[in-house]
Amino acid sequence: MSRKIGFALLWIAFSTYAFVFAPPDNPNTITLITNLSTGKIAGINPLIVALFNIMGVWPLIYSCVLFADGRGQKIRAWIFATLSFGVGAFALLPYLALREPNPEFSGTKNIFLKILDSRFTAIVLTLGAAALVTFGLTKGDWSDFVGQWQTSRFIHVMSLDFCLLSLLFPALLTDDMARRGMQNSIAFWAVTLVPLFGPLAYLCTRPPLPENNPKIVTN
Repeated sequence: MSRKIGFALLWIAFSTYAFVFAPPDNPNTITLITNLSTGKIAGINPLIVALFNIMGVWPLIYSCVLFADGRGQKIRAWIFATLSFGVGAFALLPYLALREPNPEFSGTKNIFLKILDSRFTAIVLTLGAAALVTFGLTKGDWSDFVGQWQTSRFIHVMSLDFCLLSLLFPALLTDDMARRGMQNSIAFWAVTLVPLFGPLAYLCTRPPLPENNPKIVTN
């Protein structure tokens, strides 16, 4: 119960900060989002381009564990996963507050779960994320980014959303490892302590979900 309350309070705190205390909206925010969404990135700081696109990678990373976790939940994981493509942690925090521990997987994987459970999918996501990070770090202007972070609510909240998604992943990691028979504390902390690429490395190396196995015994 304390875990649920903690996630609920974190969602309230993050929402309050984003809409009350974060820097004000920039008049050009809608235009910026439209250009980023349509690939019209000329004149936009590459760091912002990279961050915006990485915020599309994060929901896919979460989906790779969320849909298996949702198999044993009373709430529908797909709703929160879908919303996370638009609002990130704002959508995932309510799921974390409502879900129950679920260290088991039973039944068979449908085609969608097979894709999300595939190592090929994980490798594609990793290569995409690596390309975005490389582009942002080598071409970006940090002084401009800091200035926009201080004056633009969109950039400010998006940056905090990235950090929060990095911190929240371990909340689903323990059960996902248990569903696969993994009991490795070193691997858990390695994934936890490395933002973005820790979860991606986990997706690339984790064993597949066992099918037709109603129960996995864990410590």
